[in-house]
Amino acid sequence: MQQGIDKQLVRERFAKALGSYREHAVVQQEMALVLAEMICAATSGCRLERVLEVGAGTGALTAALLDRCRVETYVANDLVEESYRYIAVEALRHRPVHLAFLAGDIESIEALPDGLDLVASNATVQWLSDLEGFFRKMSSCLKPGGILAFSTFSPRNMHEIASIEHAGLSYPGLADIEALAGSCFELIASKEELKRIAFDSPGEVLRHIRKTGVNGLVRRSWTKGSYLRFLHDYREAYSCDEGVYLTYRPLYCCFRKRSS
Repeated sequence: MQQGIDKQLVRERFAKALGSYREHAVVQQEMALVLAEMICAATSGCRLERVLEVGAGTGALTAALLDRCRVETYVANDLVEESYRYIAVEALRHRPVHLAFLAGDIESIEALPDGLDLVASNATVQWLSDLEGFFRKMSSCLKPGGILAFSTFSPRNMHEIASIEHAGLSYPGLADIEALAGSCFELIASKEELKRIAFDSPGEVLRHIRKTGVNGLVRRSWTKGSYLRFLHDYREAYSCDEGVYLTYRPLYCCFRKRSS
């Protein structure tokens, strides 16, 4: 369970990064493709009547799913209302899919669609406050045998930042996720990866984080001294031939709703 997340700060940071997200969120874009393939493998013929995507953002998973699956009704949700214009572009490319958009925090929205074949989410559930509650809520929206599929990150994701700043998200491992989902779902597929990205400098790492909106955990005002100290400590600890590195640990889960 994640505690102490400022959803307003998360919304502000991702809203600010909308225009730069697709260019800089390389790992998350790749994750969307992997997750879409996992979903196709779990569904019969990739034909889905009703789909809910949680945290649709700029539409990476939306595009990947609609490229592969025939969907009648696609309900997209995001904390950032401005995301709608990105999702609408993908829906228009894949007519005759019917698009609905739900703006707001998925944990707070009460009126959610039901009878769903699929709930999908790419690189979002780590921002939830109550993962077990989210599983119960999504179970109530899905048909018996419906699919819940999502990507997130494993423990020690972006540990370079956390080790220097002494702050970071708490990422549950696969066993923890299975336990939280177990009363409602059975795991049918999972996958973990490690992706290490090189940057010219620690300053470019911070720019990457800002441009992808994932700096929404704490409000931080840098002083010249704290900034220079960060640059020094990062370079000392995480240098590589290309400059410095940052490590992502994607985790993919595909669950099926239990029949009883």
